[in-house]
Amino acid sequence: MEEEGPPEATIDFVPAICFVPRGIAKEKPDKIVLTQEELARVIKDTKDRLDSDEDDDGEDDGEENEQQNDMDVDGEESDGAGEDASNGIRNPNDEFGFEQYDTEGNIRVADIGNIVDPDHQLPDEDDDSEAEDEIIKPTDNLLLVGHVQDDAASMEVWVFNEEEESLYTHHDFLLPSFPLCIEWMNHDPGSDKPGNMCAIGCMDPIITVWDLDIQDSIEPTFKLGSKGSRKKHKEAYGHKDAVLDLSWNRHYEHILASGSVDQTLILWDMDEGQPHTTITAFEEKVHSIEFHPEEAQSILTGSADGVVRLFDCRDPEFVNASFVKWQTPGEVEKVLWNCTDANYFMVGSNDGSLHYADKRQANKLLWSFKAHEEEISGICFNSEVKNLLATTSTEGFLKIWNFNATEIKPVYSHDFKMGRLQCMKQCPEDPFTLAFGGEKPPRCRVFNIKNFAGVRQVFGLGDENPE
Repeated sequence: MEEEGPPEATIDFVPAICFVPRGIAKEKPDKIVLTQEELARVIKDTKDRLDSDEDDDGEDDGEENEQQNDMDVDGEESDGAGEDASNGIRNPNDEFGFEQYDTEGNIRVADIGNIVDPDHQLPDEDDDSEAEDEIIKPTDNLLLVGHVQDDAASMEVWVFNEEEESLYTHHDFLLPSFPLCIEWMNHDPGSDKPGNMCAIGCMDPIITVWDLDIQDSIEPTFKLGSKGSRKKHKEAYGHKDAVLDLSWNRHYEHILASGSVDQTLILWDMDEGQPHTTITAFEEKVHSIEFHPEEAQSILTGSADGVVRLFDCRDPEFVNASFVKWQTPGEVEKVLWNCTDANYFMVGSNDGSLHYADKRQANKLLWSFKAHEEEISGICFNSEVKNLLATTSTEGFLKIWNFNATEIKPVYSHDFKMGRLQCMKQCPEDPFTLAFGGEKPPRCRVFNIKNFAGVRQVFGLGDENPE
């Protein structure tokens, strides 16, 4: 009788990706090999944290639900959806099975014991192919890929070399919960040298920050936010719900912004590890945020109430009262500044519409266009061709557009057969090279849109790349 292989994952997709510029990463990232004592310490610390969270949850639920007996493992009241999840029946409205996911977003202690094998032997350095793959070249980009597979979440660090047309996984590490957004930063708090860090926003309200030059981390370098602990008399700070988007300020490199389901935007001082400014002028979830590329004090936001808000953050006392806004139909999924003219920005909505606006004209949309049948999941301007726009949607299509301040025209549409496209990002060195995350193999793909003859023809890009 043949042995059955492991069951296929029922949830398997890439919700977030991010490029790292070339020449940043160490040629050979540092490797961490834990001793038995260090591993035991990590397990103990994690167990203490989990026990503390459970104690606090138990206290809260005991006060609020004394008469309720049908509780789930975290001590929360079970509704109909929770009962379905516990019985293995998925709520039809819960597309990715979030209700079955650990809402506290913590790694189980049993899982940690399997992360590092103390007897693991490093690859034989005499193996030329493996040794070469370990080396990150100055011409390589790193591609950070958030990956969800059933109840496991990880970030995979891929190496992409455009000239050699190579793409492979270099290493990965486990995440405490489902990743929603990834932001690369060149700032390393506490160091006088540039860093190679990334911040990850998850279903968990805590933002984790990882050093990409350390290969086998099982814990982040530091965290932004805390749930607090009554048992340990620690107060909570930061977000209270999932972090949906992140934006790093390239002018004030110690500042990172985060938008959340809790209807707030926080400007973090990473050197202090604390919120610098909290913006509460929202009536719904904050879906998308981006600092202005030239004006360090300005940040653009889009929220589920359909409102785009532009804040001036120079005076924290008045930031919640002084902002410019634009109303759009539906929910705002994406906002993005035009990299060739930063007076303008694009808005993507949950109904597949695109809206173009000028920051100097409050509450006025220059044009709106129904671009996709489902929600916009990615927008990329092109820094070399100012009227070229790329968009993706959860319907699964990449579309290329020719646009200006008065209209937008379709150029090309392509289905990569990756299912729902969840995200798209642009290579920093080549604006024609885009990375996509989806839910069908290969789930993450890098592609140069110059390969499309229609794109080359419309934008006069030559015919050096056959389709």
